[in-house]
Amino acid sequence: MPTPDAPASIGLLDRPTQELLLLAAVIAVGTEVTLRAGMARAVTGGVNPVWVEELILQSYLFAGFPRALNAAREWRRVSRRAAPRSDPDTDPRDAAAWQQRGERTCATVYGHTYSRLRANVRELHPALEAWMITDGYGKVLSRPGLELRLRELCIVVTCAVLEQDRQLHAHLHGALNAGASPGEVGAALALATPTVSPEAARRFALLWNRVRPA
Repeated sequence: MPTPDAPASIGLLDRPTQELLLLAAVIAVGTEVTLRAGMARAVTGGVNPVWVEELILQSYLFAGFPRALNAAREWRRVSRRAAPRSDPDTDPRDAAAWQQRGERTCATVYGHTYSRLRANVRELHPALEAWMITDGYGKVLSRPGLELRLRELCIVVTCAVLEQDRQLHAHLHGALNAGASPGEVGAALALATPTVSPEAARRFALLWNRVRPA
């Protein structure tokens, strides 16, 4: 896995943000050993514990429940922080509110392509569209513990290390739409590239050149 001092371009991000993004990568593709080391770096690197909790929660959307559960287990072990006794986003009766905030957040991330996104996903399956808005963008990505800009930078890293080019393309735009600077987005992508194949790194560089504002 990449380390906090490589590559050099990540200097545009402060150390806590670097460590958060590195942790996003290791949650998605790391082993238990590298995951444990990543959690330790997050502790010593001054990452806000709430950020880590939120990153772990959102990781189930992109890396799956098994990796989210493993990440939560290692975080509890390394940080020695107990899980909260309750959480406001666990009551299914709040689904209508999740849908409303999910629509707002998804519209922010996708900008002028928001309506087309929903139509395209609906054509794949209407359940996927509903879950994307209510569960993904509403219940999870609209939580207040981690600002949308940082969530999107984490998603850029996750999509890159998983080599999901189509979703990476969307979330490069999404990170910019959520308020990240081009330098921050480029640095997040650079953090991920040591983990991927040379071919993927070349694809991602070309993709970012097309997305990056002139």
